[in-house]
Amino acid sequence: MGLFILRRLGVMLLTALCLTFIVFFLTNLYPNLEKLAKTQGNFRMTEEQVDSWLSARGYTDNVFVKYGRWLGVAPGWTGTTVEGNEIAQCYDDDTPVEDRPTFCGVLQGDWGYSLVFKDEVASKVWQHLGYTAKLMGWVLVVMVPMALIVGVLAGMREGSGLDRSLSTFSIATTATPEYVSGVIFIALLASTRFGVSPWLVDMGWIEGKSLFLGSAKSALDDVTFANFTLPVLTIALYGMGYIARMTRASMTEVMTAQYIRTARLKGVSFRNIVLKHALRNALIAPFTVIMLQIPWLLNGVVIVETLFSYQGFGWLLVAAAGNNDIELLLAVSVVSVVVVLLTQLISDIGYVYLNPRIRIS
Repeated sequence: MGLFILRRLGVMLLTALCLTFIVFFLTNLYPNLEKLAKTQGNFRMTEEQVDSWLSARGYTDNVFVKYGRWLGVAPGWTGTTVEGNEIAQCYDDDTPVEDRPTFCGVLQGDWGYSLVFKDEVASKVWQHLGYTAKLMGWVLVVMVPMALIVGVLAGMREGSGLDRSLSTFSIATTATPEYVSGVIFIALLASTRFGVSPWLVDMGWIEGKSLFLGSAKSALDDVTFANFTLPVLTIALYGMGYIARMTRASMTEVMTAQYIRTARLKGVSFRNIVLKHALRNALIAPFTVIMLQIPWLLNGVVIVETLFSYQGFGWLLVAAAGNNDIELLLAVSVVSVVVVLLTQLISDIGYVYLNPRIRIS
């Protein structure tokens, strides 16, 4: 098992280097750099002035050299501006000579500076990652149990009325986009003029103007039942259908296995067959699917974050890409790559422990 994990970690490291280099290469294409120079300098800059601005800051160097600087394995750039001022990547003018570092990159903990948010990239990334982690946690708490219950109930008796009803419900939740279900939830549960909220106010069952809030912006500081229910429910309903369908298919396959038939012939009750014999084996395949939902929750919920005004990690990725914030975009991409690789590693390890045949082999 230890050798398996070491091999996986080696593959993860190589994959991370390759993917981050691809992202670095694409973000450092000349059109992006030219836009960056004119944004930070002057939109009326000539081509010579743009080249001078980029050259002074090391942007015109070889892409492998720039990638090494970004990683922190190559010395940082130094240059001179048009005004004759000396600038450097790793230190400021007021930094004492003896304290000026040679290397400053990701390996040294320096993720760069966001030119759009005027703040350190690392602080912005961890702040918004925490916001999305909070959202992801509540979504998983709601989505996973609901999906497993629906999938197991549907797969226990294939072809029954309960199976057809729950399967239809699962397909409907997955087929409905988040922006559609989100708008429906806002109209029905958060509107002060339509839906159930005005009726509940008239009945005296709720004190506020609406049952839930249509915006989750206040949840950045304080999560409440009113401001966090609708975004969590919107994401959970969209993601649970796929997990439920996978669980149902796995449960159906397990219920037709020979050892299940043997247990039935021995007179074991149907409840014990499901709980003690079928359930664990049926959860092997859904476990992998559940782990793969985490990367989707990290970057794929930007529509819901935008709809409910929740500035999470996906929102930060769109903001970095839309504003050509290269340093921030690289940092967000690195975190996304690491999260994907870690979830795949956990998925592989968990699959080995859940499946005795793989563990023994």
